[in-house]
Amino acid sequence: MSAPGPRGDDPARLRDTLAAVGGELGLPQAGALDALRAAWLDVVGADAAAHTGIRGLRDGVLTVVVDAAPWATQLRYREADLVRWANEITGPAAAVASLRLRVEPG
Repeated sequence: MSAPGPRGDDPARLRDTLAAVGGELGLPQAGALDALRAAWLDVVGADAAAHTGIRGLRDGVLTVVVDAAPWATQLRYREADLVRWANEITGPAAAVASLRLRVEPG
């Protein structure tokens, strides 16, 4: 009788395969980016949230878009707090190390 568990020739679960490929590409675990986006308004406030947004997360870099340079400056001053917040929200799923701010006028 063989031991229970996956055999070498058993197909892998799609979710597990996608997570492995995403990890190799530097992408966060599923749900990490959604959790950050959902909390963004509460973290930066209504004024900043109206002019900024989370674009993506890859290799520990959280990309935030802003519609004007003054918003980028404001977020740059808050970078350490925002990185700490991002890691509290995502835990080890994302390991955010820094922000990348991109100005994309509306």
